[in-house]
This record gives sequence, structure tokens and C-alpha cells, in this order.
Amino acid sequence: MIRRFGTPPDPSQRYTRRAGVYAILPMNDGILATFQAAPHDEFQLPGGGVDPGESPLVALHREVMEETGWSIAAPRRIGAFRRFTYMPEYKLWAEKLCTIYVAHPARRIGPPTEPGHTAVWLDVKTALSELAASGDRHFVQQWFFP
Repeated sequence: MIRRFGTPPDPSQRYTRRAGVYAILPMNDGILATFQAAPHDEFQLPGGGVDPGESPLVALHREVMEETGWSIAAPRRIGAFRRFTYMPEYKLWAEKLCTIYVAHPARRIGPPTEPGHTAVWLDVKTALSELAASGDRHFVQQWFFP
């Protein structure tokens, strides 16, 4: 059973299952995160959906690059959770299956290429209070304070 975080599913909605991959990118006393300006201003672990035919690791590398401009090395899966949400950019009610990895931020290649995203360094305390998704906060807590 995969643990659920966030709002319980609405029984009147039909949800589409959407696999996603997200990275905790520790460096020094913090993590590399992304600030997404739309549809809501929020801090997030970099990551996103796995496209059809794409492997989760390829998607992880692509999503981190798009949202932070950084390449990553040595990704390692540490867990997964699910959450039910409305994704306005896709006009989709989704059951998101979120796989969490820890990886090393290897090199900054350039600015994020995904519109509305900004790479930010957050100290762990700030990440634990400011990351928008409770599942993200849970895994950051588990990684830094097992």
C-alpha cells in the first residue's frame, strides 16, 4: 500500500492516474528546489510526470533539468506516495503516484527552461515549512532526520 498525503479523493470525481518522479537534491545544509509561479506560487521538489514510453530515471533527469537548469548524478529511489489533486494546466483530476529519489546536483547547465520555474536553494528548516506538498515535506524530513 502506498501512503496517501494531502486531500482525500472526492468520490464524485473521476481521477486519472499519473506517474511522477521528484528529487531531493541535497547540498551543504540545504536542498535545490524549484519555485513555481503558476498556477500557484509555491516551492516544490523538482520533478514531474513520466511521459508515455519514458523511463522514470530519464524523466527525472529531464524534469530536474527543465525546472532547475541542473544536471544530476547518482539518483536513488527512497520511496513513493500518492495524492489526489486537480491539475489546472492539464484540466485534469489526477491521482498522482509520486516516486521520490535522492540525487546529487552535479552541475548547473543554465537557467530553467520550463516557464515560470526558478531554481532556489532552501535550507532544510525552510524546506520543511515551505514545500507545498506534504508528501515532499515528509520525505525531506525522513532523509535529513531519520
